[in-house]
Order: sequence, then C-alpha cells, then structure tokens
Amino acid sequence: MEKPIKNLLLVFSMLIFFHAHSQTETPNILWISVEDISPMLEVYGDKSIKTPNIDRLSKEGITYTNAFATVGVCAPSRSSIITGMYPVSIGSHNMRTGPHYAYREPENETYKDYYGQKDIKGRNVPEYATVPPAYVKVFTEYLRAAGYYTSNNAKTDYQFNSPITAWDEIGREATYKNRAESQPFFAVFNHEITHESRIFMKKEDPMLADKSKVNIPKYFPELPIVRQDVGRSYSNIMELDKQVGDMLRSLEEEGLLDKTIIFFWSDHGGPLLRQKRAVGNSGLHVPLIVRMPNGQMGGTKIDDIVSLMDLGPTVMSLAGIAPPEYMHGRAFLGPYKTKNPHQYAFGSADRFDEAVDMSRSVIDGRFVYIRNFRPELPLIYRNAYREQIEMTKTLIEMDQRGELTGGAAYIFMKTKPVEELYDLHSDPDEIHNLADSPNQQAKLKELRNALSAWQLETGDLGFVPEYDLVNMMWPGMVQPKTDLVKFEASGDLLLLTSATEGASIAYQIGEEIGGKFWRLYHQPIPAGKKVVARAVRIGYKTSEISEYDNFPKSAEDE
Repeated sequence: MEKPIKNLLLVFSMLIFFHAHSQTETPNILWISVEDISPMLEVYGDKSIKTPNIDRLSKEGITYTNAFATVGVCAPSRSSIITGMYPVSIGSHNMRTGPHYAYREPENETYKDYYGQKDIKGRNVPEYATVPPAYVKVFTEYLRAAGYYTSNNAKTDYQFNSPITAWDEIGREATYKNRAESQPFFAVFNHEITHESRIFMKKEDPMLADKSKVNIPKYFPELPIVRQDVGRSYSNIMELDKQVGDMLRSLEEEGLLDKTIIFFWSDHGGPLLRQKRAVGNSGLHVPLIVRMPNGQMGGTKIDDIVSLMDLGPTVMSLAGIAPPEYMHGRAFLGPYKTKNPHQYAFGSADRFDEAVDMSRSVIDGRFVYIRNFRPELPLIYRNAYREQIEMTKTLIEMDQRGELTGGAAYIFMKTKPVEELYDLHSDPDEIHNLADSPNQQAKLKELRNALSAWQLETGDLGFVPEYDLVNMMWPGMVQPKTDLVKFEASGDLLLLTSATEGASIAYQIGEEIGGKFWRLYHQPIPAGKKVVARAVRIGYKTSEISEYDNFPKSAEDE
C-alpha cells in the first residue's frame, strides 16, 4: 500500500501547486540541455564522482528514473524533442541529414548534392532537410503564440534548419534577458562539455575524476586506456556540474530561481562505445530532473516511463497550453498531464554517418527487447568520428587480434542475433541475451508484439531506403520552396496567408523591418504600418520576403 499512497500524495501536492501557481503568474521555464550522458550521477546511484549542483537539483526537484531518448544520437533525438514526434514517423531517423547543428539564416540554407553518404542500396544520399507531415510544428511556436519569449543558446540539430518562426532569439548570445518586462520566457541553454568529442579534444586537460574509482561497464576490459577515457567522461560531467551551479547562482541573483521551472536532461546516453548510437538501455537511458519553483515536490522520484519527446508537450502543459493531439509525446506534468503514461519506451537506430544499419527497441523499465533488421552486420560497426577516441581504436585493434574476452568480446560480435532480450535487474550492462531462454518466452512475445504494433502505428519509415525517402520529401531531389506570403486587409486588420500547406509565417512591422527579430504570425495584426513577411514549412526553403505598404500617403509624406 505504501507506493499507491505515496503516488496519491504526490498527485495531490502537484494539484495544489498548479492551482496556486495559476492564480499568480505564468511560469518561466528553462532547459539545461546536456550532451551524451547516461544516468552516470550519484542521484541515480553511481558513486564514481560528486556533482553537488546536480544533486541540489534532484533534492529540490523531481527525478525521473525511467527517462529515455528515442534515438541514441543527437540529431534524430533532437528532432523528436522539438516536434514531439518519433523520428521514424517523420523521416528524421538517419544521422545526419545536413549541416543543421546550428541555425542558418534562410539565405544561407544550402545543401551539398554529394558528401559521400550512401543508402542501403549504395545510392548517393545528398544533404537534405527532413520534411515532416504538414501538421507538424516545432512546439516553441505554440509558446510564442501564447506570449512566451523563446530563446535558444545555441544548438539546434533538428535534422532541418530551424524555422525563423521557432525562436525569438537564437545563437551564442541568445538569452531570456532580452525579453520584454514581465514577459514569461522559455529558454534553452545547451551545454556541450560532455559531448563525445570532448573525450579526445580534452585528453590533455587536468583530470578531475579519480580514475581508480570510476565505474567501468562490463562490456569494457580493465585497461589503463579504458580508465583514462571513462575517467574523462566523468571528469567532463564534473565540469558540467560547475556550469549548472553557475546557472543556478545566476538565477538566484536575478530573483528568478523560484519563478522558473528548470529541466535538466541529456539528449541520449553516454559518449563511449556501445553507449552513444546504441539502441538498448545503454544508448537511450538518460537523466531527467525537473525543479519546480520553491523546490516544491523536492526529492521526489518518479518511475513512470518518460520519453524525451514528452518534453515539449510537458512544457506546453506547464505553460497552460493543451498539447496538440497529433504529437506522440505526452505531458508528464502540468494541468494537461496525461492520464496514460507510456507503457514502453521505443527506440530506433538507422544510418549513423557512413554506417548503414537498422534496429528497433522497446524497453519496459526492466526488460530491453531489440529487433535487428540487418543481423548480418556486426554490432560494433566502423565509424570514423568515434574512432578518434583512443580506447575505441585500442578495442578495435584488440578485437582484430582476437584478444577480447567476456563482455567486450560480446559487443564485438561479428553478426547480430535477430532478437535480443536483456533483464536490467540481473544484467544492467546488457551482455547476456535471454531471447532463447525458455523462462523468458512470455516476455519476449509481449515485447516483440509491442514493437510490431508500434512500427505499424507510426508507419516506420526505416523500411524506406534513404535515397527514396529523400525523393519522397524532396521530389526530384530538389528542396521544395514555401509559397510567398499574401496580405489581405480586413477593416483595421491585416491577414497573412501562404498557399503552402503547413507553412508558418514570420513578420516584421514598422521600425523592426531589416532587423534580425521576426514575430510569429498567429492572429490578424493591426493595419497602419508597413509590414514585411515570409513563410516557411519545416524542411522547405523559406519564401522570399513579401511587403505590404498599401497605405494612402499623407500630404506631409509627399
């Protein structure tokens, strides 16, 4: 009876909080977005290092123990976060589609016809921008329409260029501090210190972690180079913790800490081999902590399964906005919190840079089921980017000499089983496949069926060769272009439209024209001043600028 009572008390306290908060002001919301870490933190039971500032977030916030990415690599994962959709349902599942890691002005959005990528049939895959269904929007547009100031500092990586309608401010200098007085904000700060690249880029930096005490997964051998690179990943987390502390202090000094809801999350699992890009628990399980104003519900732990694609709907819910029904993501906080949490977390793995593969997974919090659609391929494929990490090169060389044993030999299997099943309670490192175990056939069948149903429901586009997928989104391999904005005067109001289905419209008015700031058009605007506007649908080329200046000139103007 203890857990139901505990959950009931939690729900009751949340209802009290949201009722009280709705009587005062719209909350500010801030994301501390971090890269490439699994739950390698003391708040999740890992004693390798101390992270006092992240510990503080957990003590004053809600810690989610079963949070998962949809893909074990940044760009597809971030596409699901910004849209609230499974990547396999919108065509953003292959890593990476183009130079989308940072925002490009519409005039600078260009793509290479050839950059060395091949699809499963060996055909050239050009750079491209994913084109989701017309009804899919970036969730920040809903916030802007509700009066929020949105800022992103600075990474995007959505598999399409960020629409000019997505953010009030984007870039290395973007901050909530530029909002209008009393305007609520949604601000994202992306911390790159824990990214995979920092393992090799920072190898000469001082080591903050005690290498002798860091946790070594059983799929790595006990070697000095392994302790060095695993230690570096923990050392980078310690640096991240200092950055988190700086942000908390800044919010306190500005009097904003207890007026702001803070989310701390990683875009996918850890930076090392069999973590990043993996489709099992090691690649998808992430830390997620939410701190409410005044530390309400502090110290609470939630075991419900949460997906990173739930982040957008949850932010909308906390802002008092009903998430649209088309989103796969579900709000896990706020007045629109779902009554039906996810039963499973689903994951996908397809092309990772030059390596083409296809696997799918389903996780119920204890068991991990993986279906490999290219079982003839090895589990550990060659990938030039990650082979810049010293331990990765060492393990590959050892494997080629037949020197690996145990868990390390297991992950270097030369072909994959069609099905994998792991029990995280007895095998947290996923190195004992139970798919053929007579005792686990009921669980195997359950998860196999759940995965098949999910693939049918989402219309899994992983079965479409990437060349054909691009041609579906970009007919003739040419990026479609959004139609121009048209203006229609209706009394004292001006209506803006674009013939492109699903297009969003940005505009500037009066003295704003020519600047970098674009307003989001979401309702008719007052006529009387010169207006310029352009439209954009996700994945399409942004339209040229249209202008409306059809006002009678006064004698003074003449």
